[in-house]
Amino acid sequence: MANYSYDEAGNMAAYFVLTFLTIFLVPYTIASISFSKPPSLPGCQCQQCTTQRDRIRKRERGSLLTPKLRRRTLVILGGWSIVGFLVYKVMSSETENKVYDPFEILEISTSATVKEIKSHFKKLSRKFHPDKVKLGVNETIEAVEAKFVEITKAYKSLTDETIRKNWELYGHPDGRQEVSMGIALPKWVVESGNNIWVLGAYGLIFGGALPAIVGRWWFGNREKTKDGVHVRSAAAFFKSLSEESGMDDVAGSLGKSFEWELSRTKVGKVDAELNKLEMQIKSNLGDKWADLLKLAEATPNGHGSRRRAFILLYAHLLRLPVQNSTLQKEQIQILLQTPTLLNAMLNIAMARNWLLPTIAVMRLHAYLAQAITPGQTELKAAQLPGIAPSDASSLPKSESSDFAAAISSISKSEPTALPEAQKALQRIGHAEIVDATFRVIGERFVTPSSFVHLVVKARLAPLAKDGSAIPLPKPETNEKRDNEFLLSKKDVEDLPHGEYTSGYAHAPYWPANRKPSWWVVLADVKSNKVVVPPFKIADIPVADPAQGLDYRSYKIQFQAPQTVGLFTWKVFLVSDTFVGDDAARDIVLKIDDPSVLAATDGEADEDDISDPEEDSLAGQMALMRGGSVKKLKGAGEDESDDESSTDDEENAKEEADSSSDSD
Repeated sequence: MANYSYDEAGNMAAYFVLTFLTIFLVPYTIASISFSKPPSLPGCQCQQCTTQRDRIRKRERGSLLTPKLRRRTLVILGGWSIVGFLVYKVMSSETENKVYDPFEILEISTSATVKEIKSHFKKLSRKFHPDKVKLGVNETIEAVEAKFVEITKAYKSLTDETIRKNWELYGHPDGRQEVSMGIALPKWVVESGNNIWVLGAYGLIFGGALPAIVGRWWFGNREKTKDGVHVRSAAAFFKSLSEESGMDDVAGSLGKSFEWELSRTKVGKVDAELNKLEMQIKSNLGDKWADLLKLAEATPNGHGSRRRAFILLYAHLLRLPVQNSTLQKEQIQILLQTPTLLNAMLNIAMARNWLLPTIAVMRLHAYLAQAITPGQTELKAAQLPGIAPSDASSLPKSESSDFAAAISSISKSEPTALPEAQKALQRIGHAEIVDATFRVIGERFVTPSSFVHLVVKARLAPLAKDGSAIPLPKPETNEKRDNEFLLSKKDVEDLPHGEYTSGYAHAPYWPANRKPSWWVVLADVKSNKVVVPPFKIADIPVADPAQGLDYRSYKIQFQAPQTVGLFTWKVFLVSDTFVGDDAARDIVLKIDDPSVLAATDGEADEDDISDPEEDSLAGQMALMRGGSVKKLKGAGEDESDDESSTDDEENAKEEADSSSDSD
């Protein structure tokens, strides 16, 4: 009969918890380990960028004294600590369900004879007999007696026939034993005095904590759109943007979203510095700051958190230093959130095919990356080290957007900063559209509703140390290369000399490592509409004709218009990292009537029929001109037949003449 008992020592509960913890922790830990080393990309070597990368590395990884621990890391460390404690407890606990072995108790070999067993037992009796043992410091008479009884029982199990039979049959000298089934629960869990506490704990876990976690996950997902932003932020973008929205409207819409995207912050001692920052922003922007606050609806009474985030955003754009560490962390959080918000805003603008707000959202990425006031393209030179926005604004308007003029200004005013500016020029470059064409696979003409590929060839023109663009030759047309890329399934061309990866861009004010990328936009400027949803490209090669890097091709497929006609559009190449690094090119799409294809096929067939024969006079003249002719099949055979027939006729004629002479 089985005897059920609770786990008094907690050993079985330890096995139970250890098993489930191991099942969870092993895959969780493996998933957290990154076996592939992150790629080490080259970056800008100017002093500002190297200092910023050191700050980013310290913030992401922490230091030796203050390591950066993520929630996943804490869970793994805590879980394996519990596993280690349970393993120690299991190893140090005594095993109760141990197989009875008299040979092990007597410490003799299993092959010992009866005589050897009796001799060894006499030695143990003299050693462990209670009357002859002198008790030690930690020994008791009860423990000595128990040891002697255990030795005696083991001796009888090997010498007495009845007891030995019980041991061989039932595994114990006393015969059949009760089966003890342990339950992996400590006894205090089911004791009557603890019922209320145990039921309360079950109620809190399964009736409160678990539904709260599931509900938070469920309703949290419902509050987010597919772009990862709050639904109220997306609604604010939808209401704020219009077909004529410019840079200021986009910045105001972005400011509205911070009310729902960022966690609530407590008002405290940092308000004094916030007010100081706002005064500095107002002195820089003047009356425009009030207009921006109006667009963002950032009133101090009703939208305090929105106003707070908007101030920190423009403090970054104006390169105003933030002293308080709390505000610094909050500003970094705001900046790192802006790409996600701008991408959601871009999708809303593209859903309506609006060109102006689409281009404005794209360009705002670059202004944020370089910390330049949005819309002021004349401050392009402020991207270089050694030139502040105020210095760039003081340059003549015709020169402030030219890096060559900026380098000349630095060499005159501050020659020590010139090497840093030249290092930054190596990571900037100038994007160019080498060519943009419409291609249809297998066809020379584009018909209504056909599937068309927009193929864009782009490259980066390197800048010289004086800031001027290095002149590059126009690439030669390579039909084989173009056709192979058109027929391939990839949207980005594989370069002939292997993979090309651009490094980190020059962005000393952006709080993360940043790789440059560009949007390709096909638009109808006259109607202010986007024709094809923009697609993003990266790793545009720096042109180097000596190494065969002249351009790289990118393509996107779309359906042609349903009407016949001539469509004059424009291709834009917009950077998300560098201000003013945009390119544009006019492009024309001609939609022909489907009858053109049939007429073309008919002309091809007619050309095949009208080719002259090779042995004719026209054929000989065509051969002299290098044209195509029809070759006669079996011409030699026909000539031999003609010759044989002529000979027969001559023979027949000679026979007729001879017969007439005989007559």
